[in-house]
Amino acid sequence: MAATTVVVPFNDLSAVESAFKKNRDRVAALIVEPIPANMGVVFPQDGFLEALRRITSREKALLIFDEVITGFRVCYGGVQTLSGVKPDLTILGKIVGGGMPLAAYGGRRDVMSMIAPEGPAYQAGTLSGNPVAVAAGTATLDLLRKENPYQRLEQLKERFCEGLRQGAVAAGVPLRIQSVGSMFTPFFVDGPVTDYASALKADKAAYGRFFHGMLKRGVYLPPAQWEAAFVSYAHTDRELDRAIEAARASLKDR
Repeated sequence: MAATTVVVPFNDLSAVESAFKKNRDRVAALIVEPIPANMGVVFPQDGFLEALRRITSREKALLIFDEVITGFRVCYGGVQTLSGVKPDLTILGKIVGGGMPLAAYGGRRDVMSMIAPEGPAYQAGTLSGNPVAVAAGTATLDLLRKENPYQRLEQLKERFCEGLRQGAVAAGVPLRIQSVGSMFTPFFVDGPVTDYASALKADKAAYGRFFHGMLKRGVYLPPAQWEAAFVSYAHTDRELDRAIEAARASLKDR
């Protein structure tokens, strides 16, 4: 499958246009994390997602949003609700199962109707439609709609990120924090992170020392610089304040 895939940098519309031009009438779909989290939290530049929608519509290619991480974390409707950009297909996972092994995809009726048994494209998986996992996932989504935890999650995330920023300033450590919803990434770097190339400029050794300092103090963060971290609705101010104190001490120790 890799041989049939063209990879272009995030936030680079000229590269997207060039890829479509070089592969005229051969691009079936463009797949993108609308707010990437697998290189740390990185924001689309103004107009980027809207341009992807225009280009794919013009070229008659599907626009597919990978919201496995952002889905139900940035808001109930995901990045597509925040941005107002509607993809043709959406991929969901992790949180949609409410702790059970589950993933989902969905989209335009005419595209979904191509899937067997209604259409000719066969798709199946070991856990597809597992009734216990689906019940857990449905209950989770019902709770998210009823509880609407997103404002509180934003407050908790900002509480920790602001404490982390102040700790970095006090320790004289270059640190850039990029966050949305309950998600955040502390990049040990000067300057913005807008794509994978700029994410690679972050000091992974510095992050490693920070990670182990936090772990020693009882706070578990993602073990890699380029993974997104999350706060939980189960967290309280008490846990976040404890994490902030651990962060300040870990930044000083590095």
